[in-house]
Amino acid sequence: MMRKLAKPAAVLAAFAVVFSLSACGEKKVTTYEPGKYSGAPVAAPWDSPQFGGKQAQWEAAIQARTQGQNDYSRIPAK
Repeated sequence: MMRKLAKPAAVLAAFAVVFSLSACGEKKVTTYEPGKYSGAPVAAPWDSPQFGGKQAQWEAAIQARTQGQNDYSRIPAK
């Protein structure tokens, strides 16, 4: 009985060791330089193909979406 459990337990232990050490090989993706932002480029939300840089059109779309989520405007008035 003990013999049958030894092999799966050894495989499970080996898998746990390999899995826990796998994170040790990760490399840092970005480096920090003081005073510089190294993340994604910052762009205005209306600078997309959908709105073509038109801020007023983007604001109107956001306002329409917001009104669609407003429960007070969705419920009919009595």
